Amino acid sequence: MKEPARILIVGGGYVGMYTALRLQRKLKADEAQVTVVDPDPYMTYQPFLPEAAAGSISPRHVVVPLRRTLPKCQVLVGEATAIDHAKRTATVKTLAADEEGAGGVELRYDELVLAPGSVSRTLPIPGLAEFGIGFKTVEEAIGLRNHVLEQLDIASSTRDPEVRDAALTFVFVGGGYAGVEALAELEDMARYAARYYHNIDPDDVRFILVEATGRILPEVGPEMGQYAVRELRGRNVDVRLDTRLDSCEGRVAVLSDGSRFPTRTVVWTAGVKPHPVLAATDLPLDGRGRLACTAALQVAGAEHAWAAGDAAAVPDLSADEPGKECAPNAQHAVRQARVLADNLISSLRDEPVRDYAHKYVGSVASLGLHKGVAHLYGRKLKGYPAWLMHRLYHLSRVPTFNRKARVLAEWSLAGLFKREIVSLGSLENPRAEFELAAGTGRHPEGT
Repeated sequence: MKEPARILIVGGGYVGMYTALRLQRKLKADEAQVTVVDPDPYMTYQPFLPEAAAGSISPRHVVVPLRRTLPKCQVLVGEATAIDHAKRTATVKTLAADEEGAGGVELRYDELVLAPGSVSRTLPIPGLAEFGIGFKTVEEAIGLRNHVLEQLDIASSTRDPEVRDAALTFVFVGGGYAGVEALAELEDMARYAARYYHNIDPDDVRFILVEATGRILPEVGPEMGQYAVRELRGRNVDVRLDTRLDSCEGRVAVLSDGSRFPTRTVVWTAGVKPHPVLAATDLPLDGRGRLACTAALQVAGAEHAWAAGDAAAVPDLSADEPGKECAPNAQHAVRQARVLADNLISSLRDEPVRDYAHKYVGSVASLGLHKGVAHLYGRKLKGYPAWLMHRLYHLSRVPTFNRKARVLAEWSLAGLFKREIVSLGSLENPRAEFELAAGTGRHPEGT
């Protein structure tokens, strides 16, 4: 009898999870064994991170547990550190590697799906590594929420005007989806929360958006991008276009236009870069460090290797300009995953594969509660209709009925009750209270 094919999927994000989900549905048990490797045991639905940061959605409903969603697959929590495709092996550092004193586990495979996604693209800006805050994971989103509310507490309890001003100044760098939506949601939340402080006025809170190019949200088109700028400026957000962050040393944000802003918060959302594991493979990369792929989502010149999403340079067959590649966004990633899974199955069964082609339908972006912009199927929406379209679109795309129902329930309850403004910053250091008690001999509740 023919041995089941060993399929290794590196990455549990959009491409990794949706590919595995389709494989487990369409493959017979004796056809293949699917293993998914990811540092986290869950997939993060990133479009909901801004709402999680603002408290509109619970953090646990932004993530999809891989083991429950993929019961027919083997899920291994670990990080792929090297891949030797010539030998069909991958080195994976698991959580037990340090305990065992081992360098990692070597996995053998027959078919490889590379979908590690991307990581934040940082620049050698003085102070950025020390003081910058990312916004790509659910941990970062909740950490930023706690941080913003903590700054309000600092501003409320200090008599030093310089400390107060720095605490109430929030600088966001990057005018793409992540930066604009995160700023808009957190600005909404911060000004709402300020009403419950006896000595902070909502107008005391200052948000600054720094964008190196001449517009924000390029995905929704220039007209809707200009509307978004007007909307944010109308809410007293300081939008700085054609401006760069030069330094944030000493908790002072220095911009290329000469402005200086003392601040305790610098959020960095200025782009992403391919995952470092791609450089640790023997597979062909393009000039930007992504895997060079064919339209059938196969790695060019490498048999039995597949890729899609942020890590892959895939030709856009629906584009008018020759040589254009698919944009690295969720819309393409989810659809590419389906084609990739079908092609992989066809390859195992010696059937022909098909090319990926999808006409980009447009984009939606939230600008806070009841506000948004959208450009879908050539139609432009703004304000409440765009915000509603944003919610409906992403509710339809978040994986599993379980998550759809929970998110919808939370939105419904949020319409009936006031917004939560509690900071749970102690979650980031849960042993602090016990360490204090052990070191001082005092009972934690006695203070």
